[in-house]
Amino acid sequence: MCGIAGILNFSDSTRHTVAIQSMTDRIAHRGPDAEGIYVDERIALGHRRLAIIDLNESANQPMWDFSGRYVIVFNGEIYNYQDIKSRLRDYPFKTQSDTEVILAAYATWGINCLEQMNGMFAFAIWDAVEEVLFIARDRVGKKPFYYALNRERFVFSSEVRSMLASGLIPRQLEDNYLTEYLMYQAAMNEHTMVKGISRLKAGYYAILHKGTLTELPYWEYSGVRPSADSYETAKGKVKDLMLDAVRLRMVSDVPVGAFLSGGIDSSLVVASMAEQSSAPINTFTISFDEKQYDEAVYAQQVATIYKTNHHRILIQPEEFLYSMEDILASMDTPSGDGPNTFLVAKYTRQANIKVALTGLGGDELFAGYNKFMIYLRLMKYKWLLNFPAPIRQSLAKMFLASNPDHKFTKAANLADLDKWDLSTVYPVLRRAYSQSEINNLLTKPNRHDGVEGRLSEINAMIPWMGNLSKCTIGELETYTRDVLLRDTDQMSMAHALEVRVPFFDYRLIEYVLSLPDHIKYPHTPKQLLVEAMAPRLPKELSQRKKMGFTLPMEQWLKRELADMVQLKLNDLADRKEFNGAKVLQNGVTLKQEIKIYCGPASGSWSSSPIGSSEINFSTAVK
Repeated sequence: MCGIAGILNFSDSTRHTVAIQSMTDRIAHRGPDAEGIYVDERIALGHRRLAIIDLNESANQPMWDFSGRYVIVFNGEIYNYQDIKSRLRDYPFKTQSDTEVILAAYATWGINCLEQMNGMFAFAIWDAVEEVLFIARDRVGKKPFYYALNRERFVFSSEVRSMLASGLIPRQLEDNYLTEYLMYQAAMNEHTMVKGISRLKAGYYAILHKGTLTELPYWEYSGVRPSADSYETAKGKVKDLMLDAVRLRMVSDVPVGAFLSGGIDSSLVVASMAEQSSAPINTFTISFDEKQYDEAVYAQQVATIYKTNHHRILIQPEEFLYSMEDILASMDTPSGDGPNTFLVAKYTRQANIKVALTGLGGDELFAGYNKFMIYLRLMKYKWLLNFPAPIRQSLAKMFLASNPDHKFTKAANLADLDKWDLSTVYPVLRRAYSQSEINNLLTKPNRHDGVEGRLSEINAMIPWMGNLSKCTIGELETYTRDVLLRDTDQMSMAHALEVRVPFFDYRLIEYVLSLPDHIKYPHTPKQLLVEAMAPRLPKELSQRKKMGFTLPMEQWLKRELADMVQLKLNDLADRKEFNGAKVLQNGVTLKQEIKIYCGPASGSWSSSPIGSSEINFSTAVK
């Protein structure tokens, strides 16, 4: 787990020594253990290392292969690197690192090396002979890769702020994606909030030659094939895949711990770790005085069962307030999530833990969210679309009259749709704001929504797939990749902590997507997962009501954070991109039911003026 940066010249031979140093310095928090820079007339490469595998200096980067032809900068981990290495017996390895395994695999198999890798990664390999740059990003998008391409050069890094630190990228807001950001709490897919900066898509590689960038997928959902397994067979395969995913993610030359919330997913990760470890696992849970948000008692039960070295971290609202500047400074891009991960990562790292496993992904894969059931019902009752639009709208109005909660505005949005499928229904279920709400908030709104188009393409690829699996893909393509995983990376790396996610092992993803609905969801949420991993959790834990890993924001906003919230609402209202009167008018809802989140390192704050979800806005590109 590290930070990478690079600059490739097309039209001149400028040595970008100062620029690459500035870029690398800006991501020093990602890798405090070592720094490396290589510069010549064509390319400049920078690296900050968090040493996890092979702690020797010989494993530092940029790293050249034995022939002197290829040089790599790499962020992430290849979990199965030892298996890959065993198949590269003719390569004269000089280190025990997974970095050198990538070099050897690329030198041997070319782009086909990606098919062999199980891990989270973003890397760039420069071929000094052919003058070709090869870049790649992991299948689910756990690790970031930002880039900017123009006629003069190609610039890339692990973070947007590093790109801007180069001095080669204009600091301009990309307001075309403001609507998309407000809808989904992030710019989606390859988009960012800075003009000229894009992201390499998850599951893609790219080849850059003579100024031309060719991007291609190496992993797609269309590669999944339907499974005919019985329920009993599916349970066995899920168990084996889960245990192996955890086993691979425990490979480390430094101490490994786990986030333990007390919920099903993190508890099963801890149980799987304990089952495969000869030493007690270090576990960490966040606790609150607000008991309706506190799962510490359940986390302690799991810790007791598996005899972990357990750490309970009590968070008071005052500490959250005092930590706010640090949280803001850790956000590389605007987001609707992250503070909870920042806090648990902070205390985990203070306990001398460099690697932590998390239970992220269990809900997404095994239909743990309520929206899965809503989606399933809508697909079952498509015949309702046969009613004329006015009747559908009347039904929605009746529904809204009896349910004034803002969440039920989604019913009206669904009633307006001409068809119900993955590309139309899922975006409505996931959006934080409707188009009409955004029209009120922004001075120059647009209708850009890249999610609809992307899900339409995917839906056409997988006509056979079950509705719950399609909903999982909706999650993976939106909140999971572009908010949850991105924020987990940002907030953990702020403390130089590597977070690994067993549930998003691509083998497990592919298998669960292949299963029909009746196998995945016989009658209760996540039953397949719970029964596959039985008897690792007691029934009182596996059958209790889901709480979720959240901060007690609603209570804090009404008390300790109220004054600060109003100040930040005022700041947001002053932005030319926002309709200030509407922001302040709707901000009254803060007194009742909103959540608040933070902007990026600039120190800007804003909040959800309607209460439907999170808003934050970047002033880093002022």
